[in-house]
Amino acid sequence: MPLYENQHIKIYNSLSGEKEGFVPITAGHVGMYVCGPTVYSNVHLGNVRTFMSFDMIFRYFKHLGYKVRYVRNITDAGHLENDDDVGEDKITKKARLEAIEPMEIVQRYTVDFHNVLNTFNFLPPSIEPTATGHIIEQIELIETIINNGFAYVVNGSVYFDVHKYNESNTYGILSKRKLEDLIHNTRTLDGQSDKKNPQDFALWKKAEPAHIMRWPSPWSDGFPGWHLECTVMSTKYLGERFDIHGGGMDLKFPHHECEIAQNQAAKGQDPVKYWMHANMLELNGSRMSKSTGNYINPAELLSGDNDIMSKGYSPMVVRFFMMQASYKSVLDLTDAGLKAAEKGFHRLMDAINLIDKLTTSSSSSFDVSSWQQKCYDAMNDDFNTPILIAHLFDAAKFINQIKGGNATVTSDDLELLKNTLNTFTFDILGLTTANKDSSSSDKLSAAVEILIKLRKEARLNKDFALSDKIRDELAEVGIQLNDSREGTTFTVGS
Repeated sequence: MPLYENQHIKIYNSLSGEKEGFVPITAGHVGMYVCGPTVYSNVHLGNVRTFMSFDMIFRYFKHLGYKVRYVRNITDAGHLENDDDVGEDKITKKARLEAIEPMEIVQRYTVDFHNVLNTFNFLPPSIEPTATGHIIEQIELIETIINNGFAYVVNGSVYFDVHKYNESNTYGILSKRKLEDLIHNTRTLDGQSDKKNPQDFALWKKAEPAHIMRWPSPWSDGFPGWHLECTVMSTKYLGERFDIHGGGMDLKFPHHECEIAQNQAAKGQDPVKYWMHANMLELNGSRMSKSTGNYINPAELLSGDNDIMSKGYSPMVVRFFMMQASYKSVLDLTDAGLKAAEKGFHRLMDAINLIDKLTTSSSSSFDVSSWQQKCYDAMNDDFNTPILIAHLFDAAKFINQIKGGNATVTSDDLELLKNTLNTFTFDILGLTTANKDSSSSDKLSAAVEILIKLRKEARLNKDFALSDKIRDELAEVGIQLNDSREGTTFTVGS
């Protein structure tokens, strides 16, 4: 029997604003679409956090036994500078500045995107389609929307008629914005004179003579609007109805709102059952932004080559740090937070490494089965990774108590403990074993063993003040001595 038969997930649905019991459209199957990157620059650390959240969700569904089709696209065309309908295509602009072909930009930053995600131990999606690979399907969808009366052609460009759509549907149903308020707060911008209304958005843009990325269409040589590609690719690979559509909170409006409108206009329904949005990553309490200088990219964070952090942090420490917050919460990236995560990560890894060295007993002083279900309960509650991690630390504490002779465990419970810890730590949270510098680790071990030997000599000489001083000062720096009949061992934690 698959695990999902007994583990029932609740998901916060952005559309309803409530947690809802997850019931897949097709039993035993999950279809999930997540908006991918626009590949015109190095991947933003905030994007890494979003994709990491959905990587964790993907992993959990797979663990429960669902057959998952996870689609994450690559936007390699049609994304204008201000995410609206004016300005220059981001990829074309970068290609012009560097005097190379746009597809060289696409290739360079697609490779970078994959390399960064591999560094953080992401699973690849089931399908990774590109916008340029689906131009024909996008043109066909535009034709359907025009024929249904929800779009109009002006000077070779095609625009979605938001006001016409709103007569029979609700534009703003996801973001909870009212069209009347949008109209009131919108000022007319230069370059929008082709539109009937400022709220209308482009389905197809006629390319200017200097615009390199262009395709023939019934209306002009041009390129598709940004919102169109996800509508096309999600339904092509997941069907007319699918389970989950995810992305960053910043995509809720206008991108996801426009996706719903396009689908309703073309097919009379929103194909998505559960809309999920990951929240933002801040840096030292403020919005991360290149323009203000409050910015750090993944490579700088890992290497320590920056003026913001005191040192570099390993990919798994960063991943552990991000998993310590709910995907729906704003997460503040700070040096102090990363240092605390680093200590916690190594404390968890040290405990896991101790498991095979533990001695079993005829009884257990810890209810391992109940603890295991608590781990599932945390994940079933809208993928609550911070609560899960708290339970993992409960297990780490128990392991250290067994090692110190202050707790007992049966062989069956020890096997269950080991398997559950490995499953949730490595398979679901996506962590890998601690990547410590082996030379530094060996030197640390040698130094602590010298202190343990000195402490033992002090105790034999009845110099208990010195013995306690060694133990207490090691504890202050996160090194815990564990005395037992077999001798003294140590663990490194927080």
